[in-house]
Order: sequence, then structure tokens, then C-alpha cells
Amino acid sequence: MEFVLSVALFVGLFVLSLISSAVKVAQEYERGVIFRLGRVRETKGPGLFFIIPIIDRMVKVDQRVITLDIPAQDCITNDNVTIKVNAVAYYRVINPKRAVIAVEDFRRATWQIAQTSLRNVIGQSELDEMLAHREKINEQLQAIIDEQTEPWGVKVSMVEIKDVELPQTMQRAMARQAEAEREKRAKIIHAEGEFLASQQLSKAAKIIGEQPASIQLRYLQTLTEIAVEKNSTIIFPVPIEFVRSLGKMFDPEEGESES
Repeated sequence: MEFVLSVALFVGLFVLSLISSAVKVAQEYERGVIFRLGRVRETKGPGLFFIIPIIDRMVKVDQRVITLDIPAQDCITNDNVTIKVNAVAYYRVINPKRAVIAVEDFRRATWQIAQTSLRNVIGQSELDEMLAHREKINEQLQAIIDEQTEPWGVKVSMVEIKDVELPQTMQRAMARQAEAEREKRAKIIHAEGEFLASQQLSKAAKIIGEQPASIQLRYLQTLTEIAVEKNSTIIFPVPIEFVRSLGKMFDPEEGESES
């Protein structure tokens, strides 16, 4: 009797184990690739589904966006400058079947491809181009990595260069170049200001030459500004026209000779 109970208990546990192994649950972001006797049958999920125990085997694949940190790489640019560059890539699995059967480990394979592609792209670019047009380098990296990982069912959506480490000698040289560039712009701006000021002074002199009375208005304006700012004795020049008028009043002959 005890033997029968033991057998029944064993059979019950075995059947329960088979049932539990037949019931599978995949999350919303997961897909289950079903192998039946070694051959890919279908992809199931998300939610609850069943497989045939012992005959079927399931491999889960995460379809969320994966952040891949590309470590710093020693690269030589096209103009023979040695730098260290690190980057970050974002990718996701869009075809679970190919991600399982086309490559042994799609995560590691994508990581290796990203490193080699980073070195190749930097090696084909000059330092100034890489620093000034980083978006272009990012687009090239994204296109190259995505093309190579496409047979694995992996889609690379974005690649961004995070940091560029330059040698100390190159940093000092770039600092001197930037300082010289700023000095050049300052001198150009100063020269342009002097040129514009000389043009305005030339126009003002022309106007004053045509209208002598305008200089007297300028004298009065200057006198008003000085009187407001400081309390001091001011020597103000008498207008020449006023002196000539007085001369005509006291010397009629001069006035007649001029007429």
C-alpha cells in the first residue's frame, strides 16, 4: 500500500512539474522564441502561453532599448593626433528569432562592433572636424553599426560621443591658438570701430564746414553738459560771427568796404 502511495505521489509530482513547465509567461517587453526538437517554431508573447514539455524549449528575448557604454578607445585621427574617445550607443532587438539563432550573444557582438567602428570612424576624420562636427561623426557611427548588426535582428537607434581626451601638448597648442584668434578678432573689431568713427567725423566736419553756425550749437551743448556735471570756471570761446558783428558796429568803414 505504501508503495502504491509513493508511486502515486511521484506520478502526481511529475505531472505537476510537467504542467508547470508547460505554462510560460512573458512580460510586455519580452518575447519567447520556441524551439521544438531543435528547430525554431514561432515567437510567442507577451502574456500567458503554453509549450509542450520536454519537446519544446523557450528562449526569452528582451526587446527594451539597451544602453551600451563604449569604453575609451585609443584612436589616431587622420591628421596623426592620438586621442581617447568614449561613446554610448542605444539599440534594441526588433527580430527575436534572428537575435537568437544568427549570433551566439548579440549583446557582446554589438559591443565589439561598436568599439571597432568607433576606432575606424575616428581614424578617417581629422581632429578639427571631429570637434566641430560631432553630430556628423555620430551619424556615421550609427549607420555603420546598424548596418553590421541588422542581420542579427538588432536596430541601433543612436550613437553619441561622450568625451574626447586630448594630449596635454595638444591642449596647450589649442589654447594658444584660441587666444591668438580672440586677439585677432579684437584687433579687427577695434579697427572697424576706428574706421566707422573716422567716417562719422568726416561727415560731421563736412556739415560744420557748410553750416558754421552749427559749431556754436555744439559749444552750447558742451557748456550745458559741463555745467551740470561740475561747478567750475569755464572759459568759453566767443563765436567768430559775433566778433565780426561787433567789428562792423564800431568800424562802419570796414562794413562798407566789405559791402
